[in-house]
Amino acid sequence: MTLQLRVYVPPHPLIKHWLAVARDALTPPALFRSAMTELGRWLTYEASRDWLPAEETTVQTPLTTCPATMVNPEVPVVVVPVLRAGLALLEGAQTVLPLAAIYHLGMVRDEETLAVSCYLNKLPQQFAPQTRVLISDPMLATGGTIMAAMAELTQRGADPALVRIISVVAAPPALQKLGAAYPSLNIYTAAIDQGVNERGFIVPGLGDAGDRTFGT
Repeated sequence: MTLQLRVYVPPHPLIKHWLAVARDALTPPALFRSAMTELGRWLTYEASRDWLPAEETTVQTPLTTCPATMVNPEVPVVVVPVLRAGLALLEGAQTVLPLAAIYHLGMVRDEETLAVSCYLNKLPQQFAPQTRVLISDPMLATGGTIMAAMAELTQRGADPALVRIISVVAAPPALQKLGAAYPSLNIYTAAIDQGVNERGFIVPGLGDAGDRTFGT
């Protein structure tokens, strides 16, 4: 069977609303942070569908016993925010996955060469089998940062088929690189934009997500 990268753009009206707020250049940092939190929440909700490990059980209602489905707490679920901007989506993601472990991964891109380097790596030495990994990275632009993040994850045993990426806006260069290297990946994004400019920024995009989140 041939695997193919799956990119989902959920049609939820709240995702569309908060995307519009985030795109607006007049949105102040405080409201921008709120928009990113909401996008993190709703994109994580969509990404966790048919992904969280569930098990069938029975519960006792006030009247009788009843079949039930519950999330299996024995299967690890982790969130990996790609710093800095990935922190903007983290708060919303945690409202959906409150028990998930958080592993920070700091990546920085040279603004001249667009080369990516890692300055902080808090990933475990080895992921347990069947670990579900959610990566939060608001901008999938040239693909350099997310490809470096995926390399760090997979060399520690993360299964790309069990990885979900949430992103606010994605561009074709990043999606093409991810599809070629990790065809079993699933990506959830609020929008797929037309491309990137000579500075590596997504167009129309929303500017620098990290700077707009932290007011820098």
